[in-house]
Amino acid sequence: MRRQTLTLRLAVLGFTLGLSATTTIADPVAVPNDGSVLPFPPTPSASVAAPTLQESKMIRRVEKSHLPADAPNILIILLDDVGFGLPDTYGGPIHTPTLSRIANDGLSYNAFHTTAICSPTRAALLTGRNHQRVGSGTIAERAVDWDGYTGVIPRTAATLPKVLGAYGYKTAAFGKWHNTPATATTAMGPFTLWPTGEGIGFDYFYGFLAGETSQWEPRLVENLNPVEPPHDPTYHLSEDLADQAVGWLRKHRAYTPDKPFFLYWAPGAGHGPHHIFKEWADKYAGQFDDGWDALRERTFARQKALGWIPPDTRLTPRAASMAAWDSIPEAERPFQRRLMEVFAGFVEHADVQAGRVIDELERLGIRDNTLVFYVFGDNGASAEGQSGTISELLAQNGIPNTLDQHLAALDQLGGLDALGGPQMDNMVHAGWAWAGDTPFQHTKLIASHFGGTRNPLAISWPKGIQPDKTPRPQFHHVNDIAPTIYEILGIAPPQVVDGFAQDPIDGTSLAYSFADAKAPGRKHSQYFDNNGSRGLFQDGWFAGTFGPLTPWLTVSPGLATWDSRQDVWELYDLRSDFSQAVNLADREPQRLETMKADFLKVAEENKAFPIGAGIWLRLHPEDRVKTPYNHWEFDASTTRMPEFTAPGLGRESTHVTIDAELGEQASGVLYALGGASGGLTLYLDRGHLVYEYNMMIIERYGVATADKLAPGKHRIEVDTTIAKPGAPAEVVISVDGSEVTRTTVARTVPAAFTASETFDVGVDLGSPVSRDYFERRPFRFDGKIARVLVEAR
Repeated sequence: MRRQTLTLRLAVLGFTLGLSATTTIADPVAVPNDGSVLPFPPTPSASVAAPTLQESKMIRRVEKSHLPADAPNILIILLDDVGFGLPDTYGGPIHTPTLSRIANDGLSYNAFHTTAICSPTRAALLTGRNHQRVGSGTIAERAVDWDGYTGVIPRTAATLPKVLGAYGYKTAAFGKWHNTPATATTAMGPFTLWPTGEGIGFDYFYGFLAGETSQWEPRLVENLNPVEPPHDPTYHLSEDLADQAVGWLRKHRAYTPDKPFFLYWAPGAGHGPHHIFKEWADKYAGQFDDGWDALRERTFARQKALGWIPPDTRLTPRAASMAAWDSIPEAERPFQRRLMEVFAGFVEHADVQAGRVIDELERLGIRDNTLVFYVFGDNGASAEGQSGTISELLAQNGIPNTLDQHLAALDQLGGLDALGGPQMDNMVHAGWAWAGDTPFQHTKLIASHFGGTRNPLAISWPKGIQPDKTPRPQFHHVNDIAPTIYEILGIAPPQVVDGFAQDPIDGTSLAYSFADAKAPGRKHSQYFDNNGSRGLFQDGWFAGTFGPLTPWLTVSPGLATWDSRQDVWELYDLRSDFSQAVNLADREPQRLETMKADFLKVAEENKAFPIGAGIWLRLHPEDRVKTPYNHWEFDASTTRMPEFTAPGLGRESTHVTIDAELGEQASGVLYALGGASGGLTLYLDRGHLVYEYNMMIIERYGVATADKLAPGKHRIEVDTTIAKPGAPAEVVISVDGSEVTRTTVARTVPAAFTASETFDVGVDLGSPVSRDYFERRPFRFDGKIARVLVEAR
C-alpha cells in the first residue's frame, strides 16, 4: 500500500476509534480491522525476506474475508417514472411478469416510498441517507449552490458499491445514472463522481449519465469511454442493458466465481421519451379507450380484489386543475389513447428485459443465493407530459404550446404510428399518470401525497426469505435498502471511508419484516421534500403541503411570488386512511402545528433549507448549471460534448466562426447541438449551406443559401442575437466576410434542448437534429474543418 501522510481525520474520530491523530493510513497496525475504517488494512506478508534466497521463505498471503460465509449476491432493479397503480402484479393495467415473479418468490411492500423525483431517490438508495443530507435535493441539471442541492454526493456518505467493494463484492451498474454533476460529464471529467469514480466506487458501468436519453440512439458510456450504439432499427436500449448485464454476469462467473456481486440495473424506462417497438404498443390497442378516469376505477377495484390495498381504502379525487377524460375532444382521443398504449408497451418491455437478467441468474445456478430488490419506480408516474406531448422537454422549459401544434407535427411524420419512434419525444397526458398512481392523489414531483412517493417494492431471496403473499404494510423509504443489506451481511456502517468521517445512516433495515407481515414498523419518522412540496411521517400520521409547483400545468399559478410560510398543510391518519383521503387538519390543529414545527427541525438538520430551492432555476434561468467559459475553440475532434457543458447556441447570443475546406458538392454537418427532440444544426447539402433550428419538434426554422459554396477554403460565420431567454433569435450567416442569408427564429429554448444529447463538430451523433438528413445520419462532413470558434456575447 502506497505510504500516505494524510491522517484519517483522526483529530475528529480518534476518541471514537482509539487512534492517534498522527496515525497514517500506511500503518496497518493502527487501522482497525473491524470495518469501522474502510478500506481494510492490507494483509501483512507471511514471507520471510532474508539476505539470500536460501535463507528466505516465500508464503503467499491469504486475504481474510470480512463477509459471512456464503454471502448473497445482490441485485437491485429500479424502474423509472412508474407509479403504484401501473403493474398488473398489484392490480394495474401493465403486464409485469418479472415483478410478479419476484413478488411470488418473495415479499411485497405496499407502504414503500421514494423522494418524488429521480436523482434524489437514487442518491438515497445508494447511500442509505436522506436525499438532501447527501446534496441531492433536486435533479443534477437543476443543482444550485446550497449544501443540500449541489448534486454532489459527498465523500462523507459512502455508497453501497464503495462499502461492499471494500468487503470483497464485485460491483456493476447498468442504465440510468443521473447522480453526476451536469458540468462534470465531459471527456475531461473530473471523474470522481462518475459511477466508477473513487467517490462512488462501482467496478463497472454501462449506461447513460443524464436523466434520460433516446432509447433508439442513447448517449452511452462504458466506464469513462463514450459508446455509439448501432444505427439499427432492431436496437433498443433496454435490451442492450439486459445484454450487457448478462455478459457481465458471465465474466464474473469466469474470472471471480468466489466473489459475491452487487448489480444495480436501472433502465431509463418508463421515463420519457417513451420509445418502443410498435408491436409492443399494439399489445395494448383498445385497452385504454375509455380514458383515465375509468382506468383508475378499474385499477382500484382490482387492487382491492387482490388484497394489495386495505378493503376500507378510499379512491381519492382528481385535482381540479387536471383534465377529466370527458373534457377531451373526440378528435384528440386517438392521440391520447395511443400515447398510453406506447407507454404501457415500453414499461412491459423493460420488465421483460429485467426478466432476462433473472433468467441468467438461474442459468448460472446462483438465483437461490441472490437477494433481489425490485423497486417499481423512483417516484410516481410522471405528469410532465402535461396535455400529452410529442416533445416532453417543452414542460421542463416552460414553453407554452397547443395540442394542435403536436398533432400537426405528428402528421408530418406519418401520424399515430410515429409515436414511440426515433423522431418522437412523446409522453403521456398527465391524466394517465394520475391513473397510474391509483389510489393516491397526484403524481411525480409531489412529495406531500403518495401519488408522488409511494412505489411498490418486491424482495426475493430464495435461500433467505420464505415467500409470503401477504403485503408488508410497514412504512418504509428508499433510504432503507442500504441498511437492510448491511444488516443481512452483518456490516456495521463504517465510521471512516477513504479518510472521510461518515455521516449517520438515516435508513431503517427492513429485515425485521421478512418473517412477519404483522411486525410493528420500526421506522418512526421520515420527512419528504421536493420543489417545495413536502411532508412528514410520524408514527402513523402524515402532515404535508402541496407546494408551489403543479407538474401537469405549463405555468404554475403564483410560482414567482410563492412564500413557503403561507402554505396550507393537510393532516392524515394513515392507520385508518391508506390513501390520504380524509384531511384531519381542522380536527387536529395542535397535532398539525407540532408536526409542522418538527418538519422544520428535521429539514434544517438534513440541509433542506431553503425550502423550495429546487425551483430556483425555474424562476432564475440565468443561474442555470453551466461552464464558466465565454470563448471556445473546437475542431473536428470535438464530439459528445454534453449540452450542459457546451456553448449556449440557440439559447443566448453567440458568434460562431468556422474555417473549413470544401470539396465539390460538399455535404455533411459542420456543427450540431441537440437531437431530434430539439436542437440546431449548420450543415452543407450538395454545396448549399443550411441552418436549421428545431424548436422542440413542434416548430422548425431554417434557411439555405441560394447558391452553392465553391470548393476550397472558406470562413463561415453565424451571428445569433437573442435578447433574453426564450426571446426570438436573429441569425445572420456570412461566408468569407459577406452575408449570404439570414433568418428569424420566432422563439427560442430558454433552458435546454435535451437532457443528454451533445454538441458535435463535423458530425451529428445521437439522434439527428434535422429530419432532412435522418436517413444519412450521422451525416459526417466530407471536407476538412480546421477550427470552430464560438464566442458568447
